[in-house]
Amino acid sequence: MSQNIQALFNPLKLGSIVLPNRIMMSALTRNRARNTIPTDNLVEYYTQRARGGAGLIVSEGTLITRQGTEWQHAPGIWSAEQVAGWKKVTDAVHANGTFIYSQLWHVGRVGHPDAPEQKLAGTPVYAPSAISARGGSFRFLPGNPGYVTPTEVPDPNVIIEQFKQAALNAKEAGFDGVELHGANGYLVTQFLDYNSNQRTDQWGGSVENRSRFGLEVLKALTSVFGRNVGVKLSPGGGYNDVGMELQDTLDTYRYFITEADKLGLSYFVLARYAPTEVDGKQRATEHDVLESYRSYVKDPETKVFLNYGLTPEEGAKLIEEGKIDGASFGRFWISQPDVTKRIKFGKPLDTPVNYMNVYSPGEDDRWDVGYTDYPEAQYD
Repeated sequence: MSQNIQALFNPLKLGSIVLPNRIMMSALTRNRARNTIPTDNLVEYYTQRARGGAGLIVSEGTLITRQGTEWQHAPGIWSAEQVAGWKKVTDAVHANGTFIYSQLWHVGRVGHPDAPEQKLAGTPVYAPSAISARGGSFRFLPGNPGYVTPTEVPDPNVIIEQFKQAALNAKEAGFDGVELHGANGYLVTQFLDYNSNQRTDQWGGSVENRSRFGLEVLKALTSVFGRNVGVKLSPGGGYNDVGMELQDTLDTYRYFITEADKLGLSYFVLARYAPTEVDGKQRATEHDVLESYRSYVKDPETKVFLNYGLTPEEGAKLIEEGKIDGASFGRFWISQPDVTKRIKFGKPLDTPVNYMNVYSPGEDDRWDVGYTDYPEAQYD
């Protein structure tokens, strides 16, 4: 192993567990949970990546309640059948010597009322305010509609309780902890962002009020999992039509991180600036998230991971410099089930991604295509 990546392979105490290395597999939506229920395909996928050496696997975004997302066959964790499916996954991951958190997910306003799952739910598409996001493409609905105006959730406490129940279900399913999906323009971000949250009650307006929802969810999760709770944030915004002016962004996320840090979390994942296009224009707030927010994590037991566009060498260097505690890789894990082993033994991370089947099964209903059919490297 070369010296310039050694820091990635030091153990790391994270909540009540000790990771064998500092390489996190970030949440990756893959849509292979047929009708929201984890299948044997998921078991094989996560088994491969546990065998490939991930220090911590974070599950794909897992819906806390039935919702009409753009992602058909995204998994849920609200039913006994789903819990049983996830238990097979966690057992397999543990048998291969690593740990797994469930990323808990509510999409908020980027659901669609005509999606089959939303109709089955019998509830509106809820959001902080009745403000539509721009963009979206529900390809499985006639006419490929985009996002529509959601219904303002009357009482956010109802959804907070759903997050708590999802955490209880995750514990029953054998997960080592949970990560709150607070990034990428989904519900937690929608509450934080004043463009999507224009409430005039205790859940909107001031920085403190806009932060309240996410903080109350974290309190609910820690009541179930203690210190084994993480949160992912993307202050740069952009995706799903969120993003504020720079100073407002800094003020909001510095406050949120300061208050969340008091709750005794296991980690924060900070996603770097990643612009996205909305109505033909770039949508994001450009700034250095590590420089802007790292110093606001004061609890020495709470770790910081950096996500998006990292190389192994950059991740190791930032760990050595004390700027982060671990590196969160996403895209590498799509086409290489053995990312950690490849890094350790100097194998290239160059397997092409089958982009046609990242988010959908192959032809002839082949759910393994572009999912579990990527080869490991050859090792002596």
